[in-house]
Amino acid sequence: MKNKVFTGLIMFVVVVLLAVGFYTTNTFAKDKIVVGMARPLSGPMATIGDSAFKPIYDTWTDEVNAQGGIYVKEYGKKLPIELLIYDDKGDLGTMTRLTEKLIVKDKVDFLWPSCGTAFVFAQAPIANKHGYVLITAEGGATHVKDMLPSLPYVFVSLSFSDWYQIPVLAELLGEKGAKTAYITFRADLFGIEYSGVAGIEFPKHGIEIIGLNSVPPETKDFAPIIKKAKASGADVFCAFGYPDLVLPATGTSMALDYNPKAWIGGPAVNFGFYHTTFGPAAEGVLGFTTFACSQSKAAQTLCDKLYKGKPEEINDWWGHPLYWAGLECWKQAIEKAGTLDQKVIREVLATEKFNTVLGPTWFENGLMAKECHTGEIGQWQKGIFEVVGPTKNATAKFVYPKSIWPAPPKK
Repeated sequence: MKNKVFTGLIMFVVVVLLAVGFYTTNTFAKDKIVVGMARPLSGPMATIGDSAFKPIYDTWTDEVNAQGGIYVKEYGKKLPIELLIYDDKGDLGTMTRLTEKLIVKDKVDFLWPSCGTAFVFAQAPIANKHGYVLITAEGGATHVKDMLPSLPYVFVSLSFSDWYQIPVLAELLGEKGAKTAYITFRADLFGIEYSGVAGIEFPKHGIEIIGLNSVPPETKDFAPIIKKAKASGADVFCAFGYPDLVLPATGTSMALDYNPKAWIGGPAVNFGFYHTTFGPAAEGVLGFTTFACSQSKAAQTLCDKLYKGKPEEINDWWGHPLYWAGLECWKQAIEKAGTLDQKVIREVLATEKFNTVLGPTWFENGLMAKECHTGEIGQWQKGIFEVVGPTKNATAKFVYPKSIWPAPPKK
């Protein structure tokens, strides 16, 4: 009898010690949060990647790690962030393979986003399939929006064509009396989305689309397109595409003296390198934005942090505050959840409000609520990309018609 009791006691002690060891190993051995990304470090999308989300995640991660990391109640301590980044070279297939590798082989704790509208469309189902929270960055979601109820782990931070950019643009142009528009767009998901939404929103405000053509990504000569746009006499010219379309289209418009009353392009016009490239000639050009440094104390603090008080050096007037806010939401969701469990964090993101650089910030059906946007349409004015729409958030009045391009230098 005594031997049975003694044996039982020994077994109980062993079980307790094993349990304590397991708890200790799994609770205190965790020393970092590993975040994986498949991003365009090279290739055609690298310019956007370097100007848009990258400056935000670099600065934000350094700041959080300088404070010791993110406090996770489950582990009773702060955990610093470690980034594992693979170069997808701007190739969709490479990005999807690397995303699977990060999740399945590397078993990263979290996934941060790829770059580009088509890439968001491809990556979102992968993250959702594996139950990984994904707050997207560069890339719209017109085609993803209707899918979001079936993608509960996906949260879209960036504003996009019908959320709520083109509707605001159409209203601004209609109020100024624009009657006609010529649209050229990149032959990919981004260009298709923006041209399609313009086709719906422009007519609502009395603007007829009198020219529409798609541009293959490999296009180098934009003279035929600009000549057609000029011959159309359209009040508004739209270049819906990435820098490889918008920059040469701008230069060609100048060279051919094409001066519509409004010239809008993006993403590209919203980047600091656009003004660096064209200087004062960029005056009056329209693009997409979400903020201006002067809008709030929080916005000014972010500008000072990223650009040392020099707004003319801002890299991305469209995405930066939204990307920063998305990371703030992610961090606060982890802290509120008290765990790294994706399911619990996903529930917090879907139901809670967060205090970010935008003010109160929340997601509605996977989309950052449009009430959180502090701007939609921007215009270059005296070296600053001012918010001109919606009017209630404007930091400057919308100038229409824009000033004509400066005369090219005499040879």
